[in-house]
This record gives sequence, structure tokens and C-alpha cells, in this order.
Amino acid sequence: MKYSTLVILGLLLALAFAVEAKPKSKKQKNKQKQKEQVLPLAQPCRPENCKLPECRCSDATLPSSKFKGKESEIPQFVTITFDDAINAVNYAQYELLFDGLINPDGCSAAGTFFLSHEYTDYVRVNALYRAGHEIALHSVTHGDGTDYWRSADVATIEREFGAQMKMLKAFANVDPKDVHGMRLPFLQISGNNTFEAARRLGLSYDSSWPTQQFKDPAMWPYTLDYQSKQDCQIGPCPEASIPGLWVNPMVTWTDTEGYSCSMIDACVYPPEDNVDDLFDWMLENFNRHYEGSRAPFGMYLHAAWFSRGHSHFGAFKKFINHLNTYPDVYFTGISRMLEYVKRPVLGAPFKDCPELPEAECRAVQCHVQKLSTGEDRYMTVCDKCPSVYPWLENPLGEQR
Repeated sequence: MKYSTLVILGLLLALAFAVEAKPKSKKQKNKQKQKEQVLPLAQPCRPENCKLPECRCSDATLPSSKFKGKESEIPQFVTITFDDAINAVNYAQYELLFDGLINPDGCSAAGTFFLSHEYTDYVRVNALYRAGHEIALHSVTHGDGTDYWRSADVATIEREFGAQMKMLKAFANVDPKDVHGMRLPFLQISGNNTFEAARRLGLSYDSSWPTQQFKDPAMWPYTLDYQSKQDCQIGPCPEASIPGLWVNPMVTWTDTEGYSCSMIDACVYPPEDNVDDLFDWMLENFNRHYEGSRAPFGMYLHAAWFSRGHSHFGAFKKFINHLNTYPDVYFTGISRMLEYVKRPVLGAPFKDCPELPEAECRAVQCHVQKLSTGEDRYMTVCDKCPSVYPWLENPLGEQR
């Protein structure tokens, strides 16, 4: 009798769960469809309807007659970006690379660091931030391959990058107001979802979208108010109108066999591993911008590339030192470059140097546990250790 009662109760509970689960699942699907439907389809861009500083059509020229025929007077921006964790080894390389680089206007050169959370030294993030470099987002988990990001909905992307903003504030004293951009791991975007999530997070740009078609002449950054002309190499790409959100197109390089590569370390056929050949190759890719539309020249890579060849670091340093002798080449973070794109001028791009943030950091070493796996982890953070290893659902590492 007792056994029969338990069986009946179990069946009733299972039935109740099944009845409740079906409408919930359907409701979630409808909710997702509604989210997708609220984004209007982007219309073709007409320059008269899309004007700076808020809006810019996708193309390879600056949108004004005053620039026509005067490309040589447009300042050439170089945006050096690094992806993934910042640690003691690559931080030392970054210091060496930027040491002594001063732009023609007297301001210090800067790069953009698309930061992923795991294994990151937040004290060194703080040091880069205080030195004037741009700190941007590359997700908490880095995902589990491209499928994770390709199918990610808006909520997933908001959670990944929103949690990271909280981590940067808590552990590196980076003001969220200074965080403007993001890049998806593996450059795998998820259509409208990627860019709508960026907008909801209050970011101003994304830099995850490579272009092969628009590299000669090279494409300038643009907003997603209207349809994009940019070729879609790694879909799905956005089709909706997402006003005010900027795309910094990753203009591809060309390797020695003529193949396009979205990042330096992704080139299948790089030159021989010697400084002169690598330098000449870098200069050839740069000249396509400098002698063409003067669109920003992106040097996108992971620091691990420096260890893949004896001459990689030396060639990179030689190349940027060479560009630093040009009177019209500026090394800036992407967000600083976008300030210029919104209000372009001939000659010197800015009136003043950016103010360096005041973000004091007392370095502390932390020994914490990653609850999901039971692993011991060691972190270096500013001021105060978390109770457990920070992760997606617990970005501040609070004891629960």
C-alpha cells in the first residue's frame, strides 16, 4: 500500500511537471521570437539621412567633399589590439612594445586590450589602464568553441560581457564608463544578437567582424543604423537596424600567398622567420591603407604569436618604431580613433591628450576555489580578494 501510494504520488508529480513544462518552453520560445521581432530590418543607407557624429554609412571614404583628393592629409590611425588574458609574461612584452612611442601630437601611444577573464592578472590590467591603454571586453568564459557564440542569444552575450564589466570594476578598478567596446571569441558573431547585446550594455562599438572585400580601398568604421555593405565571412551577420552602435571592421591582411587573414597570427603563409622579411610584409599591408583611403590600420593578434617565431617580436617592434617616425601616424585605442571618425578633420586629429585615469591599486594575492570544478586558483587583484573564484553566475566571487 505504501509503495503504491509513492508510485501514484511520483506519477502525479511527473505529470504536473510535464504539463507545466510545455507551456513554459513555448513561452520562452515566443519570448525569444518577440525579442527578435522588435528589431526593425535595416534599410539601405543614404548619406543625407545618416550624418556624423551619430550615424555613418558603411564605405571606404570619409563622407565629405573636403576630404576628396586630400587623402594624404588625413591622419593615419594604427590600432594595435591584443586578445585574451593579461599575465606577467605578455605584460612585459606590452611594456617593451609601447615604451617610448609618442604620437605626433605629443600624446603617448596606446593600444586596445580585449580581455578575457580566466588566468588574467588584474593588477597588470590596472597598470595598462592607468598608462592610458584601452581595456575592452572579450567575455568571461571565452565559450566552448564557435557553436556557443554562433547560437548565443542576447541574454547570453549580455551575461558574458556584463559580468566581465563587473569583474573589471571590482578587481582592476577600471571604471565601467571607460569600457566602450567588445570582441567575440573566435570572431564568431551571432547575427543581430551580438550587436543588440552590445547596445544594451551601453557599449559604443564591436570589433569582431572581418572584411576581405573592403581592404583595397580599406573600409572605415560605420554605424548599424542602416544596411551594411560589409561582406560576411563568419556568419550570421546582422540584418537589423541598431542605431548608434559602431562597427570597427577588421580589415584583413594579405599573406605571402595572397590569402586574407583577419588577425596577424591567423595568416597561413607568413613570411620567413626573419626580421627584414616580416618587416617588409607588415609595411606592404600598411601601405594599402596609408597610400589608399587612410582607413584605420588594424594590427590584431594574440601575444602568443611572439613566441611562435624567433623574429616575430623584433620585427613587430621594428615596424611600429618605423611608423612612429611618420608625421601623420597615430597609435590609439579603437575608442579614441572613433572619436576622430565622428568628427573628422584634416591634419592633427585631436586638440588635447586624453586624461589618464586615477585608479589606485593595492596588489593582493588570492588563493580561491573554482566552485564548478573544485580547482584551486590563484589570482592577483586590486585591494581585496574574492571569497571564491569569480565566474559567470558569480562575477564578484561572493561566498554563497
